[in-house]
Amino acid sequence: MKVKVINKSKHVLPEYETPHSAGLDLRANLDEPIVLKPLERALVPTGIFLELPVGYEAQIRPRSGLAIKFGISLVNSPGTIDSDYRGEIKVIVINLSNEPFTITDGERICQMVVAKHERVEWQAVEELDETRRGAGGFGHTGVA
Repeated sequence: MKVKVINKSKHVLPEYETPHSAGLDLRANLDEPIVLKPLERALVPTGIFLELPVGYEAQIRPRSGLAIKFGISLVNSPGTIDSDYRGEIKVIVINLSNEPFTITDGERICQMVVAKHERVEWQAVEELDETRRGAGGFGHTGVA
């Protein structure tokens, strides 16, 4: 699938790191490093602008390596880039660790997955079909 993109960053376009990767890594596009103190968050620019086809979204997700090694995640995960959004992709990064973390220019800060989505049309009813599960949730199938 071809997607129109404008790259105003100082870096290469987002790339898949392996032949079977679902996500493309987005890089921080910074004039100076951002130091995140514990539990602090920041809006990090990427310099990337997209024009997605109608019926598609871009999901912005944390990178597992940053999460396990440094406690770095995203506040709204997954974030959604709608097909009619034309602004710069910016990422809300949070430091969930007990140590300061420095985000540097060009660092891979998140991954982006482009996915097809459907739109619903509501059908108001008085009851829903019964299932074996019913209203069970939040651990109803066992302890762990």
